[in-house]
Amino acid sequence: HLPSMRTPTAMIVGLVLCPCGLLLTLTGTLAPNWRQVSLVPDQPIDLILEQGIWDMCRERQSSHDRLCGQSDELGYFEQVPVRVAQGMMPTSLAVTLLGLLVATLGVRCWQKEPRHLLAGVAGLVLLLSGLLSLVPASWYTHELWALPAAPGSTLVVGYSLVLSYLGSCLEILGGLALALSFHHCCKE
Repeated sequence: HLPSMRTPTAMIVGLVLCPCGLLLTLTGTLAPNWRQVSLVPDQPIDLILEQGIWDMCRERQSSHDRLCGQSDELGYFEQVPVRVAQGMMPTSLAVTLLGLLVATLGVRCWQKEPRHLLAGVAGLVLLLSGLLSLVPASWYTHELWALPAAPGSTLVVGYSLVLSYLGSCLEILGGLALALSFHHCCKE
């Protein structure tokens, strides 16, 4: 029988979810909004501090004046969950790029048959990259209220943290979908 030209659905799912996960994780890594601190004592009522893993910004809600590069008086960037995120988030991004490269070589839509083993390996690499960003996002979330902030201020989860979570989950799901290619190797 002739080999089919169709790319397996699981591979397509993996190749759609993982780049989306990469974009979300990249945004989450770069955007300075893992945590929002508001109602800071002795500060204007409409001031919001946005804290990321690299930068800290202050914004006045009334005027939308936004200033980044704020000084870290409370030692926020010295905290272990922040340090871990600084190491693991970029590592996750690099591993995701590697996984997508391997996946592209494995899926090879332009040839008759995909390389199932390579696609499966790519799936495991992408699964790992998702875990590499899920761990710091989870740990940061767990420690969110313990990280230094002015006493009495209100702390909430920032959008960067949510995007990092979503990106991690998409990479894990996409990686699992590509890892299903191993099933094909076993059949051969």
